[in-house]
Amino acid sequence: MADSVLIINAGSSSLKFSLYRENTDKEFVSSANGLLEGIGTKPHLIIKNDNKEIIFEKNWTDPELFKPSARDKLFDETIEWLFHHLGDDTIIGIGHRFVHGGAKYSAPALANDSVYEDLKALTPFVPLHQPGSLSPLRVMLNKNPEIPQVACFDTAFHATMPDYAKRFALPRKYFDDGVRRYGFHGLSYQYIVHYLQETNSPLATGKVIVAHLGNGASVTAIKNGKCVDTSMSFTPLDGLVMGTRCGKMDAAIILYMLQEEKLSPDEIQDLIWKKSGLLGVSELSSDMRDIIHEIKTNGAKSEYAQQALDLFTYRLVGEIGRLIASLKGVDGIIFTAGIGEHSPSLRYEVCKTLNWLGVSIDDEANQSGAVTISKPESKILIQTIPTNEEYIMLKEVLKFTNK
Repeated sequence: MADSVLIINAGSSSLKFSLYRENTDKEFVSSANGLLEGIGTKPHLIIKNDNKEIIFEKNWTDPELFKPSARDKLFDETIEWLFHHLGDDTIIGIGHRFVHGGAKYSAPALANDSVYEDLKALTPFVPLHQPGSLSPLRVMLNKNPEIPQVACFDTAFHATMPDYAKRFALPRKYFDDGVRRYGFHGLSYQYIVHYLQETNSPLATGKVIVAHLGNGASVTAIKNGKCVDTSMSFTPLDGLVMGTRCGKMDAAIILYMLQEEKLSPDEIQDLIWKKSGLLGVSELSSDMRDIIHEIKTNGAKSEYAQQALDLFTYRLVGEIGRLIASLKGVDGIIFTAGIGEHSPSLRYEVCKTLNWLGVSIDDEANQSGAVTISKPESKILIQTIPTNEEYIMLKEVLKFTNK
């Protein structure tokens, strides 16, 4: 018999979860993780133990469960299996990742009906993300209200940005109504700060640029462990080029699509969120691995793939430059997340473009994925640090359980 913590990361069409069990050393370690995917199409659940062995798998065949509205029922069935799997173990807390906490939530919050309604009201800000995160929270509030549930927000880390970094140059009523720059990927940035502090890195109290580069991508300026500025703003659409998202663009393009192309708001939303970015420019893939493989394989024939890579790098380097200005200098640059951690080619391209800053990269260290990939003589420390958002969520949940 042992205590466990459930960590949930719900998206628009999938739900990832991990179970952490307390061992004899009073440490919570991963015991199972699962993926419920195909929500809204053909749902499929697979759960593995910590040895990556499949311990449960299910495909739903009822057409009624192929609808997006069946999300709650699918999660309810998943939870039933989890509770059965636990046996005599007890779930003492649940952590939910929320992309958006709005202006009200600048720290993790113990969820109840009031918090749920607050977060539901933010759905217009992130219509593709918030409903998916709200669903398992609602199911568990109804099913097991006695279990503490903690909402962890990707926006919270950025609450320390100064007022001028949060504002758009719009009439003041919009800021008061919540239309402001929030920033995202905060749980990832919080982990990087935690890592720097735990390893007594000189960057823990320095001026640092952290690039969270994945299908969603952003870059953040951090000084003494606190956010100063970031690339994403009102939604996770802004800033860098991403897998399928356009990133920063002239707002009048939306008016052009509405007025000249007669696209509906839903069509525009689909275009700028799901059909743009690396996918839109390369006409090949939203995956950086595919882009780089195409370039390496076909060389000059890979014109569109090369343009996608060049644009991604150009926007990233430009945003790094802007954030260095916000910090009034920089001591280190850290790459993290899927692309940041696993693409030495992309890291090389970025660092090569930053040579003028005194960046000097060690090719061998970069290729091997070492933590420090800059040469000793480099004026700026360059590192690659794997992120761990679940670790941050686990620690936040435990704070509410007296563990």
